[in-house]
Amino acid sequence: MTGSDNGAVAIGIDFGTLSGRAVVASVADGRELASAEHVYEHGAIEEALPGSGVRLPRSWALQSPQDWVDVLKNAVPAALAAAGVSADQVIGVATDFTACTILPTTADGTPLCELDEYRDRPHAWPKLWKHHAAQGQADRINAVAAERGESWLPRYGGKISSEWAYAKGLQLLEEDPELYARADRWIEAADWIIWQLCGEETRNSCTAGYKGIVQDGERPSREYLAALNPGFADFNAKMEHPLSALGDKAGELTAQAAEWTGLNAGTVIAVGNVDAHVTAASAKAVGPGQMVAIMGTSTCHVVNGEELKEAQGMCGVVRDGITKGLWGYEAGQSGVGDIFAWFTKNGVPASYTEAAAERGISIHEYLTELAADQPVGAHGLVALDWHSGNRSVLVDHALHGAVLGLGLQTRPEEIYRALVEATAFGTRMIVETLVKAGVPIDEFVAAGGLLKNKWLMQTYADVLRMPITVLTSEQGPALGSAIHAAVAAGAYPDIHAASAAMGKVERNAYVPDQARADAYDRLYAVYEELHDHFGRGGSRALHTLNEIAVEAGK
Repeated sequence: MTGSDNGAVAIGIDFGTLSGRAVVASVADGRELASAEHVYEHGAIEEALPGSGVRLPRSWALQSPQDWVDVLKNAVPAALAAAGVSADQVIGVATDFTACTILPTTADGTPLCELDEYRDRPHAWPKLWKHHAAQGQADRINAVAAERGESWLPRYGGKISSEWAYAKGLQLLEEDPELYARADRWIEAADWIIWQLCGEETRNSCTAGYKGIVQDGERPSREYLAALNPGFADFNAKMEHPLSALGDKAGELTAQAAEWTGLNAGTVIAVGNVDAHVTAASAKAVGPGQMVAIMGTSTCHVVNGEELKEAQGMCGVVRDGITKGLWGYEAGQSGVGDIFAWFTKNGVPASYTEAAAERGISIHEYLTELAADQPVGAHGLVALDWHSGNRSVLVDHALHGAVLGLGLQTRPEEIYRALVEATAFGTRMIVETLVKAGVPIDEFVAAGGLLKNKWLMQTYADVLRMPITVLTSEQGPALGSAIHAAVAAGAYPDIHAASAAMGKVERNAYVPDQARADAYDRLYAVYEELHDHFGRGGSRALHTLNEIAVEAGK
């Protein structure tokens, strides 16, 4: 089969933080024939467990596996029907997931939270990517690795995140050892959903490398794990499995999964992937030097390089992690859209909400209108974008956000603008850190829900001093998955060919304004000063505040 075969389609399924989306795309040219979304019944579980009502501690974030299966049962049939194509036309299915979203299961893949005796145990549930309650374990993982001179640590910028597999696994052991012992498998949701689709456990090279500390084919040693905690020595056994390359075939759709989705049993299922990394294919950015920023509730930055470089605070550099034959670099910001949503929920007076409603626009659109015409720096503010901690380049989720320069004259739209600018500054910090480490970044490609805000995107172009190419698909991860499905099904020889044919971008959609860029340089210098002061040891004020809050909440 070739990519030009008429009528052939691929399905990409994107499992996000609050919902899952399915896209039906033409294999020939990537046209999106239809899409459908299924909102998770339980969403992000951050306050109490479903059913039992057991309260969750600070910084916890969980999900329900049933929500993911419901996406298969609802979004896929709906997208197929809306596209007006038959199951016979579907040559392949691929999925992507937030990561590290990880769960404990039995040997056959049953989530522990679905066993009656464990439903009211928080650690039995999948830990969502933004579960940050394992920061203490992450700190020890990093300290012990540094003391021992573990060779893999520099590949992660010198720090392993509390969001990743080992920190969350160590937290499980130390806070619920019975459940740790009961968990035969510790598996990324990206791999678990493939298990449900094709009936076979697989492990993808992307999550294994970036979130599971697999470097040069090896995981951290038993001796290192025992140094963390003697009971942790055999942790690797819960994850050990041959790794599969991105774009490879994982298996074929089972009869049960065919009943869920309305597809034919035997349909090709591709190896699982991560939402950010898979988007590189839909953004036509699978070559070196093309940074893709997937901008939504959080932002993940991925870029390929031809050479191995070690950059401070990166989420990892992994051979073949994004595109076969290249070194894939990942960085990210734990909160972006989440920060804006927090402010509109908690920091905006009722009069603003009412004014927006009268206009028939969202509060975000209203605040944007008010903020957009203000000269750069006129608000006298600089914010730190750490409301969900700092993923890159500090890798410290004990940090929290701040807004400096507030006065009695400060208005809500000015704070909103400062928060938007802060997230752009955070992205610039990541770009500059990579470039200084020797990783070329020649093009900045933006994707995700925040593209809808044109003023925000222009602000990023001005702050970065770079033109911004935009992904024109509103379902970038799902389309990226569909592109990988086409490769797994044999429609294209590799991801380069499939991306060229099926990807959707507008080059240089935003170009920096020289005057605004100059003005933002001054603000960025202040941001950089505060970033290093509060984040690199000049002051422990934000850490101390977090410690006080944690202790007070116990």
